[in-house]
Amino acid sequence: MSLSSTAQKIHAILPQTQCQRCGFEDCEGYAHALAAGEADLDRCAPGGVEGMHRIALALGQPLQSGSISQGIDPAYGAEGPMTVAVIDEQWCIGCTLCIKACPTDAIVGTHKRMHTVIEPFCTGCDLCALACPVDCIAMEPLNAHRTGWDAWSQPLADQALTRYRAHQQRIRRTDKEHAAELEAKAEHKLAHLESQSLHTDPAVLDRKRAVIAAALAKARARREAEMPPSPSGHE
Repeated sequence: MSLSSTAQKIHAILPQTQCQRCGFEDCEGYAHALAAGEADLDRCAPGGVEGMHRIALALGQPLQSGSISQGIDPAYGAEGPMTVAVIDEQWCIGCTLCIKACPTDAIVGTHKRMHTVIEPFCTGCDLCALACPVDCIAMEPLNAHRTGWDAWSQPLADQALTRYRAHQQRIRRTDKEHAAELEAKAEHKLAHLESQSLHTDPAVLDRKRAVIAAALAKARARREAEMPPSPSGHE
C-alpha cells in the first residue's frame, strides 16, 4: 500500500475535529505523518483509545502493543467527553478572532457584535477559546460519561470534514480576492504615480516606481505558482 493510500485510509478514520492537539495543522496532516512513520498513534485525544485501535488496524500494527495500553500521550491531551463552545454574551467584545479560529465555521457574528456558536457544527476543538482575548468562551461537555468515539460518531466526523473543506475553500477564495484587490491598487498607483505622489523629484519617483513594480512582479509570480496546471495539450 502506497504512502498516499495509507494516509487516506488513516484520514478517513480520524474524528475530524481539526483541533491541532496532535501537533499538526489538521487531521490530514496527522494522517500523512502517521503513514510516513513520523508520528505515533497516541496523539489524537478526541479519538481516544478506540481511535488508537482504528489507527493501529490501518497501519497493520498489533492491537495489544505497549503504546495502545498506555493510552493517549498526556503531552497531546487526554481522552474526554465531547464538548461544545459556549460564549458568554455579556463579555463578548465582537473581536471576530474566534470566528477566524473555528475550523468548521460554527461561529457567526460581525465585528463589535456578539458572536454565537452553532452547536451542531461545533467539534469541541477548543481553538476558539484559545483565541479569545477576554476569555469569554467555555468548553462544556455534552455527556460527561461518554468519551472518545463513544461520544463522537462517524456522521459527525463526516460533517466536520465537509465543513472544514468548505472553510478552507472560503479562506483561499477570500485570500485570492484580497490579493487581487491589492494588486489592482498597486497597478493603478504605478500607472498614476506622478499625479498621485507628493514628490516631484524624478529620482524619487523612479525609486518608488521600481519598488511598486517589484512588488507587483512578486505578487504575479505567487499567483501564477498557485494556479492549477493547464490540461495536457492546452495553453
